[in-house]
Amino acid sequence: MTHSSTFHDLKGASVFITGGGAGIGAALTEGFVAQGAKVTFEQCSNANSLVAKLSVKYANPPVFLPFDFSNITQLKSALQTAAERHGAISILINNTAIDTRHSSENYSLAPFDQNIAMNLRPHFFTAQSVLKDMCTIGGGAIINFSSISYLMGNAGYPVYAATKSAITGLTRSLAGELGPDNIRVNAVLPGWVMTGRQKDIWVTEDGIKSNLERQCLPAPLVPNDILGTELFLASNVSRTMTGQALVVDVVVVVTG
Repeated sequence: MTHSSTFHDLKGASVFITGGGAGIGAALTEGFVAQGAKVTFEQCSNANSLVAKLSVKYANPPVFLPFDFSNITQLKSALQTAAERHGAISILINNTAIDTRHSSENYSLAPFDQNIAMNLRPHFFTAQSVLKDMCTIGGGAIINFSSISYLMGNAGYPVYAATKSAITGLTRSLAGELGPDNIRVNAVLPGWVMTGRQKDIWVTEDGIKSNLERQCLPAPLVPNDILGTELFLASNVSRTMTGQALVVDVVVVVTG
């Protein structure tokens, strides 16, 4: 993994990333480690191989905390552990999501509640948990992952799309509330990123062709394409930006 820009203020920063062990999250974990940050990441699946790989490449390997992201008690405990190991968290990245396909017909209460528990509820409680420390150190940056899915009106995941829309609303509301404490809150809306999960389950030749035809730039998105935007929003380079929803999709949708 290489990145052409260096954000000097990220060196030594305490960063917490949810879902940081695979896909986009793994690219973020390595990207922030490469900047010299002290990274703690959560992953439901085993991510020891990622830690081992980064331990060889960098002097500041990340800390991996396996737990159930939908369990708020475990989530708050992990954030406390991260702060104890690396100092007060100054950068929080809410990346974890489950984009399981579903239709409206026969969709029951249990999976509905689970969708909310995985894709929306933690974003609020992680932010709530880091507020005190961020205020103590004079500010911080919270970056929430939304998605262009709700802007496109795609069929196949109505509750998932609703949670992604809600994350944008949550981001803007928190930005207004937390701004006086110098805490910036922004959202990133990726397009279709070619992660291992996407390739294993949903990517087809026709699907790729159709998506590329909608794009302004003729190349599929890969996890590392999201990294630059995240580093920018985490850094003081973007200190005057908050409450924004940045689309990173090589222009499938347009905002503004």
